[in-house]
Amino acid sequence: MLTYEKQYWRENFRHIAGIDEVGRGCLFGDVVAAAVILPQDTLIEGVTDSKKLSEKKREMLYETIMEKAVAVGVGFADAATIDRVNIKQATRLAMKEAVEQLSITPDYLLVDAEKVDSDIPQMAVIKGDALSQSIAAASIVAKVTRDRLCRGEWEAMFPEYGIAVHKGYATQLHREQILALGATPMHRKSFMRNLFIRQQELF
Repeated sequence: MLTYEKQYWRENFRHIAGIDEVGRGCLFGDVVAAAVILPQDTLIEGVTDSKKLSEKKREMLYETIMEKAVAVGVGFADAATIDRVNIKQATRLAMKEAVEQLSITPDYLLVDAEKVDSDIPQMAVIKGDALSQSIAAASIVAKVTRDRLCRGEWEAMFPEYGIAVHKGYATQLHREQILALGATPMHRKSFMRNLFIRQQELF
């Protein structure tokens, strides 16, 4: 998990930030990105792609990452932004904000299969959250941050939609509630057009 980091540490890039996002495929809510700089040669046991971890394990690792990290930044792009510029560009905006939120300017960026609008040298790593500890740590921070919003603030705002359960993804319950109640301002209209066009084609 430190192969990429070690390569750039050897080239005297001291502060390497891993960057990842979560919520790209949701119908509801922000896409959330995180940037994490871990101390050189630090290996945190258990850090891997957040999708492979249980919620309990993610929460535990989140606390460890926040405690050990040199710097952590989080960025957001809301549903209106996603509808306006598309999900790919919105993801890049959230990633850029995450980098800008870091208290230390990184020397190098390791990005999960994306490009960040930045002058900082960077590398896009395919399946980076399974190959780089820095990217995996960012995936955990982004996932825990977004899940906490789903269970807390967003669930409280729209309790009828089951956001705490499905986290904004296109489950049957979520689709049924949208059909019954309509969309909220936090739903991604561009995503739902495609979803319901496909649904109509099935019947």
